[in-house]
Amino acid sequence: MDRRSEGSKFCVEEPVSPDMSCCKVDAIIAIDGRGQLVLPKELREKAGVKAGDKFAVISHESEGKVCCISLVKADDFAETIKGMLGPMMKGILQ
Repeated sequence: MDRRSEGSKFCVEEPVSPDMSCCKVDAIIAIDGRGQLVLPKELREKAGVKAGDKFAVISHESEGKVCCISLVKADDFAETIKGMLGPMMKGILQ
C-alpha cells in the first residue's frame, strides 16, 4: 500500500511482507549553517563508518519534490552496480 495516497508527507511503501523490516529511524539530525550533518557515534560504530569513507547520495522524488535521501557506502554501491552491469555487458560484448 502506498502511504502517499493516505495524505502522508512520507514516500514510504509498506514492506513486501510483514516480516521484512529493512528500515528504521535511528536518529533525528539537523543540518548546520554550512550544510553539514553529523551522524551519531553509535550509528557510525554500528554501520562501520569511519573518517574518509565515501557515500553515494541517492534521492527519490515524489510529485516533483525530493522526499527521501539515502546514503550508501560507495564501495557497496560500486559492487551493486558491477553486479547489475557485469552480466549485461557480457551479453552485449558476445
